[in-house]
Amino acid sequence: MLTIVEKIAFILLAIGAGYFAYKPFKQMYDIIMLGKGEDKLQIDQIPVRLGKAIAALFTQGNIMRKGRTVSSIMHTGIAWGFIFYLLVNGVDTMEGYLPYEWHFWTGDFFVWGIYRLLADVLTVSVLVGMIYFLVRRFIANDKALTTRENVMLDPKARAGGIRKDSLIVGLFMLFHVGSRFFGAAALIAAHGHGAGDAWQPFASMLSGIYGDGSNAMAFWHVFWWGALGSILLFTPYFPRTKHAHLFMGPLNFGTRPDRGALGAMNKIDFDDEDKEEFGALHFLDLSPTSIMDGFSCIMCNRCQDACPAYTTGKELSPAALEINKRYYMKGHMDVLAGGTAEPLPMVGNFLSESALWACTSCGACSDICPVGNEPMMDILEMRRAQVLMEDSYPEELGNAFQGIERRGNPWDSTDSRMAWTEGLPFEVPTVSENPDFEYLFWVGCAGAFDPNSQKTARAVATILNAAGVSFAILGDEETCTGDPARRAGNEYLFFEMASANVETLNGYGVDKKRIVTGCPHCLTSLSTEYKEFGGDYKVHHTTQMISDLVGRGKLKLNKGNELEHVTFHDPCFLGRHNGIYTDPRDALKEAGLTLLEMDRTGSKSACCGAGGAQVWKEEEHGTE
Repeated sequence: MLTIVEKIAFILLAIGAGYFAYKPFKQMYDIIMLGKGEDKLQIDQIPVRLGKAIAALFTQGNIMRKGRTVSSIMHTGIAWGFIFYLLVNGVDTMEGYLPYEWHFWTGDFFVWGIYRLLADVLTVSVLVGMIYFLVRRFIANDKALTTRENVMLDPKARAGGIRKDSLIVGLFMLFHVGSRFFGAAALIAAHGHGAGDAWQPFASMLSGIYGDGSNAMAFWHVFWWGALGSILLFTPYFPRTKHAHLFMGPLNFGTRPDRGALGAMNKIDFDDEDKEEFGALHFLDLSPTSIMDGFSCIMCNRCQDACPAYTTGKELSPAALEINKRYYMKGHMDVLAGGTAEPLPMVGNFLSESALWACTSCGACSDICPVGNEPMMDILEMRRAQVLMEDSYPEELGNAFQGIERRGNPWDSTDSRMAWTEGLPFEVPTVSENPDFEYLFWVGCAGAFDPNSQKTARAVATILNAAGVSFAILGDEETCTGDPARRAGNEYLFFEMASANVETLNGYGVDKKRIVTGCPHCLTSLSTEYKEFGGDYKVHHTTQMISDLVGRGKLKLNKGNELEHVTFHDPCFLGRHNGIYTDPRDALKEAGLTLLEMDRTGSKSACCGAGGAQVWKEEEHGTE
């Protein structure tokens, strides 16, 4: 037990730590709430969202499924240890204020034995994990923790700020947990447990360093202060470190919007006459959830590894974007929280112009992030601002915008959308010819105008016809969903296309039918993003439809295919964005084909490079 002087000193230290910690924590909150963007923090359905936060805390954002197996295991061990230390630190505080004979948690009760075992094992897991990460960063110099020179990165971060922060926090964790470990061993030695405490095998092994235990309690006092005093001294610094992700990550998961699809965007109300700015032109134009991302970022660079633009040597690193946000907030907390910060443009300060237009909107960064960050959404909001506020975008995109606006397709083609039906041995009815259709086949611009995609459209129609399914198409009444415009930042053009399409679809009663489409981008727009425009549709990908028809016995696939072995490339908007992975594979297997998986498959599939309106413009400069 502590002396009376120590007890008073600890209380005063706790009060002082709370006083000095209040300001940075309050500043974090104030800065987050300054965000003006459309994505507000969601605080409805508290039990559900609390469950998401807790699940994220204990699974570490499903970190184990996201590669870097050894690092993931080590990080999970550290995280679980620190979660449990919330209880351990509380018990150890009581240990300092109560006589030893009152320490009921040291008895032989099974529950308290389990507590001591968990404290012992998790203490070692934290120490081993922390040593691993320090060696990885400072001795092995893992290149995965660095960012190429052609990427815009805050000068302080580039000059070693992240390494310095990691070293400070790493040494603190070793000191805090190590002190507790030595203190537990001292307590075992001091109270003559002989062979030690069976519930604390590691601390018992360490207790031998105290000899006969005569001076062990003196060491216990030192290590008690080392463990609990250090946590109080560190608390005011904690919000300023990247290790704020320990609590910001779960909070991020619990409050972020339920998008329906991974990268689904919010509608901008252009009828609101009070709205004068669109997108994220300046830092505080970002949404609260996007600002929270900067505080949540663990700076692990997993998103950077997954990014196809970074992989091919371009200037875009989603990790650098979040790091730049974090360092800007860290260096300007007083003026930002006080509402006196000058507007800081996003392009040129947080992301280069080349990096902005290199994003394919593949969603790999959002999918892999263990703390729930969505850097892709920041980029799309920045594109909105560049197009709508600055009238600035790659010249080639203007042609696609013009084509969508004038003729309802980004090719600006004057051909009929019915051209793909020519040569089929059956009639493909339009909705006016077959108003009682079961499925509306949404062909899409590619299916209507691209020669290769026209083959796919004909194949889908053939399958529907062979299965005896009543279907129809919109024909020349179909227009582009607006997805290329939205992902390129032309939100007003998307607004126009979505509004017109919803009016057409609802006019034919499609909201009471089902839509099938082969385009993953059309799938996202029709099934998720059109809901805000009054279009609530049941939308299926063609492979889902095939699996359903086979399952219902309406379709039998020929198995005499000349191909024997095939592979399937998961499109970003079908897989990561909409979670559709099994149906395409089931359809291939039903056709008697042997499926071979590539190294990068499922959620780890490599982006083809065409998304985010990239197909309509020249690729940004890269190294490969």
